[in-house]
Amino acid sequence: MNAARAGIVALLLCWAFAALADVAVPPLTDRVVDQTGTLSSGDIASLTQALKNLETRKGSQVAVLMVPTTQPESIEQYSIRVAEAWKIGRKKIDDGALLVIAKDDRKLRIEVGYGLEGALNDVTAKRIIDEVITPKFRNGDFAGGISAGVDRIIRVIDGERLPAPAPTSDWSGNFDAVNPFVLFAILIGGAILRTALGRLIGAIAAGGIVGALAWFIAGSLAASIVAGLIAFIFTMFGSGIVSAGPGTYSGSGGWSGGGSSGGSSGGSSGGFSGGGGSFGGGGASGSW
Repeated sequence: MNAARAGIVALLLCWAFAALADVAVPPLTDRVVDQTGTLSSGDIASLTQALKNLETRKGSQVAVLMVPTTQPESIEQYSIRVAEAWKIGRKKIDDGALLVIAKDDRKLRIEVGYGLEGALNDVTAKRIIDEVITPKFRNGDFAGGISAGVDRIIRVIDGERLPAPAPTSDWSGNFDAVNPFVLFAILIGGAILRTALGRLIGAIAAGGIVGALAWFIAGSLAASIVAGLIAFIFTMFGSGIVSAGPGTYSGSGGWSGGGSSGGSSGGSSGGFSGGGGSFGGGGASGSW
C-alpha cells in the first residue's frame, strides 16, 4: 500500500515538473518559423523574401517566431532565450531583431540586438507593436499584422547607418552548377566534346570551358574550380550516369537546388542561420 502511494506521489511530482518546464526553443530553420500553423505558405514565402532582401541590402537579420504559448515564462524571458540561441544579426555588429508572437497568450515582443538599439529603440518598438501590429491582430489578421510590423521594422533598419554587408561568396544565384538545366547542358556539351576529342581530352576541355565560364560570370575562384570539376566528372563518366537509368538523377536527389520551401512550419532547405549577433534585452512587449 505504501509503495502504491509512493508511486502515485512520484507520478504527480513528474506531472508537476513537466507542467513547470520551460517551452523549448525551436531550431532556427528559416527567417519565419510558425509553430501554430497560422500563416499560409504564401504568407511565409512573402515575409521570408522581404527579410532576405533586407539582409542582402543591409546585412541585418530579422526573424519571426510564432508559438502557441511561452508559459510558464513571460514573453520577455522566452524571447531573450530565443535571441541568445538563434544569434540573429552579424557578429560584433549585433544588428539583429526578433519578433516573437505567443498566439494563445495574446502577447508579442520585439527583441532588439545591441547594434540596432539606437534606431529601433524601446519607444519605436513599442509604437510598432501598438500602432501597427496589434490593431490587425485584434481583428484576427495575423498575417497582415506580422507583415505590416516587419515592413515597419525593415524601414527603421534601412534608415540606420550600418556597416555594409560583406561581399557574398554565394555564387549559386549567378552560376548554379548544380541546377538541373545547367547539368543537362554540361552533360550534352561534354558528350559532344568526348566524341570529338576522346574521353580524357574531352573531359579536360569541358572542365576548362565551364570553369572559365564560371569565373567570368561569378568572379569566384571557388566557383570556377567546383564548376570545372563537375563538368570534368560529367564528361568523363557521363555515359555511365545516363545508362544507369532515370532513377540515378532526379530533382529530389543530391543535385537539387537550395531554394526555400515555404511550408506552414516555416522550414527551408536554404540553411538559414544566425550570424552571431548579441542581445541585451532591448525592445518592447505588447498584447492584444
